[in-house]
Amino acid sequence: MARTTPATLALDKAGVDYGLATYDYDPDAPRVGLQAAESLGVEPGRVLKTLMTLVDGKPICAVLASDQEVAMKKLAAAAGGKSAAMMKPADAERITGYRVGGVSPFGQKRGVPTVIDAAAMTHLKVFVNGGQRGLQVELSPADLVGALGAKVAVLT
Repeated sequence: MARTTPATLALDKAGVDYGLATYDYDPDAPRVGLQAAESLGVEPGRVLKTLMTLVDGKPICAVLASDQEVAMKKLAAAAGGKSAAMMKPADAERITGYRVGGVSPFGQKRGVPTVIDAAAMTHLKVFVNGGQRGLQVELSPADLVGALGAKVAVLT
């Protein structure tokens, strides 16, 4: 597995302190984020999933705990819109440059605004996808927000 991805390059360029963790990605897992948490031996609230969504038709990246579901009305409000919906997987892959299951909020082909669930801020360190299936980046929530210029809001 490559440890250098557009995500890790973006983190390096931003000067963010992070660690890498790998696990055996299971494409048949009912919930990939929960499978990642279990494989890494950490609580699901620390492993954040990256969801590509559309708010009033515009792409928005939502980042929240792997064991939670995004409340679309809350996401829309946080992004300054009226309605939100999940992006089609093919569109998410085209916009981010990553394959579904390996979408990172960092180093996307076309940077989009990001909203991070406020619950992520309660942890010392969190994991987000490192830009490849089976690769996770561990970093502080403050660095996650800062490097992405993200907005923090309640999304669940």
